[in-house]
Amino acid sequence: MGGYAGYVWPAYGAGAVVLLLVLVLSLTSARKAEAELEVLQQARRGIRSRNGRGKDSENQE
Repeated sequence: MGGYAGYVWPAYGAGAVVLLLVLVLSLTSARKAEAELEVLQQARRGIRSRNGRGKDSENQE
């Protein structure tokens, strides 16, 4: 590498670490968003069942 290996290989390593970090953070964020969505959907289902409304009754008003 013409004497630049001491700079090139650490740069590859740093790039790999950054890419892995982005992957981990993205997966963590996606899991949190899915969990929050599930909680919101369950809450919405609970409100509908307490009001006696089905899925189609909102469109019939």
